[in-house]
Amino acid sequence: MTDDGTSPERESAGGFEGVAPDDVEAGARRVREGRADAPADWPEQAVAAGFADDEADYYATLREATLRAAREDASERERADDQQLVHAVRAMDDVTAQANELAERVAEWAGSRYPDAGTGVEYARELAEREGEASEESDDSHVSPTDERLVSLARRVANFADEADRLRAFIERETPEVAPNLAAMAGPVLAARLVSLAGGLESLAKKPAGTVQVLGAEDSLFAHLRGRAPSPKHGVIFTHEYVRGTRPEKRGSAARAFAGKLAIAARVDYYSGDRKPELDEELRERIEQIRGEGGDGGGGDGSGDGTGAEGGDDE
Repeated sequence: MTDDGTSPERESAGGFEGVAPDDVEAGARRVREGRADAPADWPEQAVAAGFADDEADYYATLREATLRAAREDASERERADDQQLVHAVRAMDDVTAQANELAERVAEWAGSRYPDAGTGVEYARELAEREGEASEESDDSHVSPTDERLVSLARRVANFADEADRLRAFIERETPEVAPNLAAMAGPVLAARLVSLAGGLESLAKKPAGTVQVLGAEDSLFAHLRGRAPSPKHGVIFTHEYVRGTRPEKRGSAARAFAGKLAIAARVDYYSGDRKPELDEELRERIEQIRGEGGDGGGGDGSGDGTGAEGGDDE
């Protein structure tokens, strides 16, 4: 009891001690930082301490403070480094899709005008550069309005493709800082894509290996659950040489081994951030064991980017 006979609990202002009733920011900070050792009648305490006029007034203040706290938490989460990777991967996919779609339009249009028309993003880039050089060397009046619009569209394709390349470079540079073990094991782009598919590094770190194994194969998984397809053996991890470069009959085992180590790497990255090179060596030895003597081919750096890989019909 205090000197005036009031219990300490009744002076607590319902968890808002030291906070003015109209100071929403301070109230939100108390919501985010506060804790209680045991349940209590918070509205009664707040009224007794003079913090609120009645129970309804207390809950109105609490609601305003918790909404502000939730907005601040969401804002901080969006600014986190792993969320920047999520946005970068999705942006890269968007501009790549735009470049490819517009490149098809350029090829179709150019085919109606030029006998040597090609296809793809590189042809659009070539057309933009070739026509740009030609227009500089001649009077602009000789360039037809149709060709002008076609070349403008080709330039747009090149711009989208260039932006995709810049985003990829950003991802390759930033991923090792955010998830060093994932980046080393899967390659920066595939690691970032796994983080993106999971919704963040924390979410990925909490997923079991079986879920990591089929990330990106959601369509195939849903088809399997509806009874219209076999269970997928891998998702985006198929793009990595450890899975893609393994014989089909052993690919499921390779995918499980790879996903298991990726799940561990994600947990290490999220909870400690320490680099654990022994994980890479353990995975390499396990893949060699699965492939058996003589190996299954494959080479290069083993990395992939997780683009366009889903499902699986092995094992």
